Amino acid sequence: MKKTALIVSIFLPLAGGVPCIAQDINEQLESVVVTASRLPVFLGQSARMVTVLDSLAISSIPATNINDLLKSAVGVDVRQRGPEGVQTDISLRGGTCEQIAVLLDGINIADPQTGHNSADFPVPISEIERIEILEGPAARTYGTSSLLGAINIVTRKPSRQSVEARLEGGSHGLASTSVSIGTAGRKVGNSLSAGFSRSDGYTRSSEGGRNTDFKALKAFYKGNADIRDFRLSWHAGLSVKDFGSATFYSPRFDNQFEHTGKTFIAVQGLSSGFLHLRPKVYWNHGEDRFELFRSNPGAYPFNYHRTNVLGVNLDGWFETSLGKTAFGAELRNEDIISTNLGEPLDRPRKVRGRDGYYSVGLNRTDMSLFLEHNVILSRFSFSGGASISRNTGNDAGFRVYPGADVSFRITPGLKLYASYNSSLRMPSFTELYYSVGGYKADKNLKAEKMQSVEAGVKYLASGVRIVGGVYYLDGTDLIDWIRDTSGPDAPWRSVNHARIKSLGGELTVRVEPSVLLGRDLPLRSLSASYAHTRQDKEAEPGIQSYYSLEYLRNKVVLQADIVVLERLSFNLSWRWIDRVGSYEDFPGGKSSGEILSFKPYSLADAKASWNGGKWSLYLEADNLFDTKYFDHGNIPQPGIWIKLGTIIRL
Repeated sequence: MKKTALIVSIFLPLAGGVPCIAQDINEQLESVVVTASRLPVFLGQSARMVTVLDSLAISSIPATNINDLLKSAVGVDVRQRGPEGVQTDISLRGGTCEQIAVLLDGINIADPQTGHNSADFPVPISEIERIEILEGPAARTYGTSSLLGAINIVTRKPSRQSVEARLEGGSHGLASTSVSIGTAGRKVGNSLSAGFSRSDGYTRSSEGGRNTDFKALKAFYKGNADIRDFRLSWHAGLSVKDFGSATFYSPRFDNQFEHTGKTFIAVQGLSSGFLHLRPKVYWNHGEDRFELFRSNPGAYPFNYHRTNVLGVNLDGWFETSLGKTAFGAELRNEDIISTNLGEPLDRPRKVRGRDGYYSVGLNRTDMSLFLEHNVILSRFSFSGGASISRNTGNDAGFRVYPGADVSFRITPGLKLYASYNSSLRMPSFTELYYSVGGYKADKNLKAEKMQSVEAGVKYLASGVRIVGGVYYLDGTDLIDWIRDTSGPDAPWRSVNHARIKSLGGELTVRVEPSVLLGRDLPLRSLSASYAHTRQDKEAEPGIQSYYSLEYLRNKVVLQADIVVLERLSFNLSWRWIDRVGSYEDFPGGKSSGEILSFKPYSLADAKASWNGGKWSLYLEADNLFDTKYFDHGNIPQPGIWIKLGTIIRL
């Protein structure tokens, strides 16, 4: 089959610019393998709401980092604090950044300290093969951290000799460079990439200094080897960031600063034969330094945190005349030592290279067992199973989280879906213990629980896709930070909400005129997507919510892919955001006492690309019309941001 760009979804295809495709879209669907269940299945056979974005589609979307790519998915809420993916909160279906699992090549890299750091991806866009977005509770697929879904970044398998260099410059002193090198033999392949970016930032503090500037370093190595009937792969990643965090965490102080450093190491394999076994071993390490007053520990002590996550996972599956059966087990240990998160340590530990000492910490282990059975027929597919989990961080014991998905094909182009799934999530270390700087955490927080029922329909024809779905969420003990607005000095407290129910839906219409009319046209694709969520619980009078009751209510995404000349293309994207929630106004760093609601806003992005074969040139404009808006209260977002870049391939 001819290699083409593909953006497809079970319920929701991500609307993006892609080259004209003449093949039957159903044929392409059957060829895409995803991991929306415990075993790999063809996308066309899966009965979950999954969005797949492949590498060619990624290159045509107006974005130069993973965080901005995800903004184009109508079912994903991307709330940035800093530009260029410096710090981003990613959530699904009206949830929070804590409630999704983030994976790299199927390895869970979610940060147990805080979801704010989970989107520190070590991989440049050039090394991504595809991005899989699974919406809804996914305990039996990705473990208990996937309360409302998961995002899996799948990197390219080294398959050839290659060298690629990228240079980019832009507004606010932006400069970025990266290099990727790949080597491949008959049975062994290796790839290495590294990149550095920096910016002066788009705002200044009240004292006139930089406060949204950043420096970021990424490096990623991946290898693979075929050893008889066993396929082995491994990766190592590094992400180091230093960034001015302005008013990210408190509007009272506009010169905050943060350093984060992360390393990721994983080894996994896959055996062939009747019984397929997929063992995985991984280690994630993170270090975080937060400065309430930048470079001034005398004004307020710096916060230091060090996390280590060690995981061992074994999946297996086999096929009989009754279908495919999958099973698995995972042991995941999460450890933190800190200056303010956890229980007192037996003895303080020195912070490496600093004057501080780690004085508190916490350790917990999650144990999970999985079982799933899949039946796939010509018109009918079924997947059912359960996750059995226990975490040493609470006294709940082993709990069962079941799920089932079913689909039925009415005609070759029309398919119906329905599913029920459940999951839970342990509180992050920050939610349990962060009790400084106007915050008061509750170390006795319960785990969050979620149940979901959803149904959808998909119509696929030559050049036309119409897909839609509705879902109902029932969450108990959901975690939030709230404060009493009647007192100016009332702290933010972490609490379990008793119960929140949500009803939502998504709809996408996509047309490819070149395929529909059977001839090349400048307009290659045009799509419109809409997502809506509504919760039954509202904030009580005088109570302000920071997370659970602050959610994305409406989102509209329009995208077009236009080819003017053979080598010149334009990609246009427009989105409208309507968010529920409020924040206290802090003009000049001082409270006005006024509570403001988030205002809807719209953003337009554009990208022009010239493909010269072994080199390409692009010009990108984010926030084309210089819209003033807030993703988080009291954190103004950048206006128009221009980027000019080139890619050279050898």
